Amino acid sequence: MDYEKLLERGIESLPEKKSLAERFNIPKAKGHIQGTKTVISNFTQIAQSLGREPQHLLKFILRELATPGEFSGNLVIFKRKVSASAVNNAVLKYAETFVICKECGKPDTKIVKKGGISYLKCLACGAQNSIRSKI
Repeated sequence: MDYEKLLERGIESLPEKKSLAERFNIPKAKGHIQGTKTVISNFTQIAQSLGREPQHLLKFILRELATPGEFSGNLVIFKRKVSASAVNNAVLKYAETFVICKECGKPDTKIVKKGGISYLKCLACGAQNSIRSKI
């Protein structure tokens, strides 16, 4: 058999793609405005889906949004009015910086410290990229 026929036969035997859905979905921030404050009710769920500590995520978001805030039980309270889209954009920026592998694009990473420098270590491809440690 020549190459073209073998290639066609190989392509025909491939299974059809079942779905295009991503396995890594970040939940959207759910909350409400209470007077001059914004309350986010699913913040710990967002941090769990990213596989990071809620305190680390909160510190990053507070810096990105330039607003004071704190945990109150399972809630996060920003001490000014903040739109849900601004919170969601900050979460996406956090994911790009501290979760998604720069080499393979997968979220299977962990933050490792070596000699005072933080690295994003990918558990899927083994890549290591330095990240800014101070947020």
